[in-house]
This record gives sequence, structure tokens and C-alpha cells, in this order.
Amino acid sequence: MSEQPAAKPSTPPTQSPPAEASGSSPLHPPQAELVPAPLTAEEEEAADNDSSLGEDAQSSTASVASSILSYRTIQGRTFHSQRYNTEYFTPNDDQQSESVDITHHYLTLLLGGKLFLAPLEAAKVHKVLDVGTGTGIWAIDFADQFPNAEVIGTDLSPIQPNWVPPNVKFELDDATQTWSWPDNTFDFVHLRYLFGAISDWNALFAEAYRTCKPGGWVESCEADPLYVSDDGTTDGNYGVERFVQLYREGGKKFGRSFCVIEEDLQLQGMKAAGFVDLQVVNYKVPIGGWALDPQLREVGRFVRLTLENDIEGYTLLMWHNVLGWPKEEYPVFLAAVRKALKNPRIHGYVKVRFVYGRKPE
Repeated sequence: MSEQPAAKPSTPPTQSPPAEASGSSPLHPPQAELVPAPLTAEEEEAADNDSSLGEDAQSSTASVASSILSYRTIQGRTFHSQRYNTEYFTPNDDQQSESVDITHHYLTLLLGGKLFLAPLEAAKVHKVLDVGTGTGIWAIDFADQFPNAEVIGTDLSPIQPNWVPPNVKFELDDATQTWSWPDNTFDFVHLRYLFGAISDWNALFAEAYRTCKPGGWVESCEADPLYVSDDGTTDGNYGVERFVQLYREGGKKFGRSFCVIEEDLQLQGMKAAGFVDLQVVNYKVPIGGWALDPQLREVGRFVRLTLENDIEGYTLLMWHNVLGWPKEEYPVFLAAVRKALKNPRIHGYVKVRFVYGRKPE
């Protein structure tokens, strides 16, 4: 496929102009055009009959064992311990953990097998922080690739596995508070999919800057969970439009935006913190296997799978506890979203943005 991030440059990247927030970094070629593939006769018939196409990809990652402490139970799902005042909108149980691992898989596919885009030099990477590590899968994979680096993953919940590479450890920590590490600790700080968890992005990146060593790199990967399309096929669909409304209105009431890309919170926060050599790489990531490009089609199938695996986990707390929407409408909403996910005539996608930068030496 033509969509491949560029190899590590031989010279440091140049400062991105502000206008670059809407396009790809010059160091990375543009994404393959996101266009729909023609439907087969079987797909046409399945769509007309409103039935599942049965094209679900299977997750290649194993479910991660969790170590439960004093977790709360909401609507039958467990959430992180009340020892933290911070609210987070998804559960911390096995079902959600599976979706987290599937997400890691599709993001790795999106980057052509890479775990990051920052131009790291292996010999200079000694200590790494993975903020909001979730199941710890990114930290584990990174530790395997960089066996001489110490990798620390932090999260609100200890849902990471016990058997990990010797250079990995996990710690309970709230990224929205002052970080516990001294200044100039890490060679690389990795932050991924913190949308809906951060109330002050400038403060977050200020902590990343403080704890990053001079000459070290920080990379932020975020998505806007707003189901959109370029051809209008998402317009007027109840499941899609209610899904978008849930995150837009829920984020405002929750006090934690889900529109990180739309509001340009990554680039502006990293600039305010003092990072230089900033680079921005944007992707349109399809939901479902409708894309013509083979790699994007595979990515899209896994995106759909992570949602189908736990659409309830992604929406439960926001619907009931944050917005207080009608309980009787919730099952109808879930069914409508699942129906939209399976419809090959809906060419929906989400925006994903990588922003990375260097702390001056």
C-alpha cells in the first residue's frame, strides 16, 4: 500500500508551520486516498436485507488478565477505583481491555507496523514513559523492540499483565495531576488516546515537557470519536448522529473534550509547553471494511471490531451517568449503532492525529 510513514530522517525535522495542523507533515507521505470499494452482489443483497456481512476480522491479540482492586460497578460494568477523583468514561474490565488491545493492533497496522513516528535513536533511548498505558500492550511491544530501555506504563487501573519483559514496569498514576518523576527523566514520553480524560491539555503537555530530558521526544496520538463521512452517507442516520451527539454534548458536560483534533489541543498544547521541531501527521481511519485501499480496509475492519466488541463500554457511563438520557432509549441506540457499523453503504471514518516534538537541548 502507498500509505507508509517515512523512514527515520537523517537530519532533524524542521519546525511545522501553524497551517500544518490541517495536513500531513512533509516527513510523512500523504495517506492513500480514502475511497469506497464497489459493493459485491452479496454485499448489495446483505445491505438490502439489513443483515450482517460476516466479514469481521478476528483479533490477533489475547485478552489481558486484570488485577481488580476496589473497582466501582456501574450498570454491571467495573470502573477504576474511587481512590482517584478523576472520572474516566470507559470500564476497566476484560471486555473493554480486549477493545483496547484491538485498538493497539489497528493503530500499528495504520503505521505500517511501527509503534511511533518520532525519529528516535535507539542508542539514546534509555528511559520511556507510556502515559495512560491501559492494558500495557504498547509498553510491552516497545520494550521488546528496545531491550536496553526501561519502560514505565502508568494508568488509573492495574489491569496490566503480570508476565512482562524485564525492562517494563507499571505504576498507578493520574496523568491529570502533577507527575511524580523529577525533571529531565525520560528520553521519550508517549501519550495515546487520552480523549475524554483530560480537562487541561496545556497542563498535561507541561508535565510531559518537564519530565522529558533535553533533546528527548514526546509523541501524542489522539482520535476524535466523531463518526463522519466525506460523501454524506452518515447524514441522517440515527445511530451515527446520536453517537456523535453523545460525545459532543457529553464532553462539554463532563468537562473533558472528545474533540481533541477538532480543537487542535495537541499542537497548541505542545507549542505552549515549549517543544520544537513539531510535526503533525493526520489520518482518516475508516470504520468497517468499505475502503478500496487494502491496508485501510484491514484497518477499518479492526476499528469496527473494537467498537462492536464493546459499544456499551464506550457509551454506558456517558449516556446514563453524565448526560442522564432516557434509559429506555439506550438499547435502541446500541442496536442502531451496530446496524450502522455493519452497513457497507455508510462510508464513515474517524480522524486520527499524531503530533510529536523535541525538548530543546
